[in-house]
Amino acid sequence: MPTADELIGPQTVASLLSAVRTAVPGADLAALRAAASRIGPLSLRERADLLRDALLTDLPGDYAALDRAVRRARDLAPEFTGWLIWPVTGALATRAVDDGGTEAFDAAMALLAELTGRLTAEFAIRALLRHDLDRALGIVAGWTRSADTDVRRLASEGTRPYLPWSARVPEILARPGATVPILDALYRDDSEYVRRSVANHLNDLSRDHPGLVVGTARRWLAEPGPDTGRVVRHGLRTLIKRGHPEALELLGFGAATVEVDGPHLDRTSVPFGGSVRFTAAIRNTGAEQARLAIDYVVHHRKANGGQTGRTFKLTTRTLAPGERIEVVREHSFRPITTRRYHPGGHAIALQVNGVESRRADFELGAPTDGTAADR
Repeated sequence: MPTADELIGPQTVASLLSAVRTAVPGADLAALRAAASRIGPLSLRERADLLRDALLTDLPGDYAALDRAVRRARDLAPEFTGWLIWPVTGALATRAVDDGGTEAFDAAMALLAELTGRLTAEFAIRALLRHDLDRALGIVAGWTRSADTDVRRLASEGTRPYLPWSARVPEILARPGATVPILDALYRDDSEYVRRSVANHLNDLSRDHPGLVVGTARRWLAEPGPDTGRVVRHGLRTLIKRGHPEALELLGFGAATVEVDGPHLDRTSVPFGGSVRFTAAIRNTGAEQARLAIDYVVHHRKANGGQTGRTFKLTTRTLAPGERIEVVREHSFRPITTRRYHPGGHAIALQVNGVESRRADFELGAPTDGTAADR
């Protein structure tokens, strides 16, 4: 994964300075020049915010003045593309909100749509969504009919309830279903890029409104496009991991009569950074064919001594009456930046069509090199 320096680093600031000088030759740009020496310890989003604020300082005036400067940079500066667009679109949205008028609001939405092909404007439109959700959604509805793939994708991605790297939009979270018409317009889109965003948006909604998501997916499957099944499966992935009965049934994983033998672990003590291997057998004891979504759950020890489960995919299988399969998996506890491991009691269980088996317990050891386990 690229580092923050590779995305918004000193060279990005230099390119932004060059583009703005081309667009506004007389501007001093002291704040932008100072920002170049301050980005080092900052996260990617903090870097974008720093450059956004520097632009607003160096280019004072009303929204229209900033709009003109950005359009000149777009038309005259070849370097005006890539990750420097993030702070630029952020500045446009901020200045439009500060203006408070509908003319500036609409102009900013239009320019963000024009710039999104150079780098997605999904982060910037969050400020406009927070400022006037109904007006913004009305404009976004028009984007779903755009001939530009990037603009259609912006319609779905920019309105996601839990868009990564972005600020939340409480008005979207407080209005279940407000963004569903956008997804309805795009779930059969010709572009995989757009459909993937639709699925991720649907998955975001499932965190708070599973019934709404299942109902939406059911409607789509009643009027599918060639790839609707894939969109729905990806959009329901969190509900499937949670064992949500209606989501499982919608994908063909109904109630099943099965016998689970296991999981059986190859060890009960796992060194920090090591792995544990487990096996299990599953037999269809019912009189009907059974379609099974087979996952496993690792119950990690928390800092307070309790446990929290995380579900991992294993396989999907269809078993005839009496048929038996065996599954084998090795799970690693190698340190990664997105997971904190705490030494002590852990467990693994199988999950078949949302029903969890017995747990197999084991102990995860403490680090031996002085590294904190919860880094």
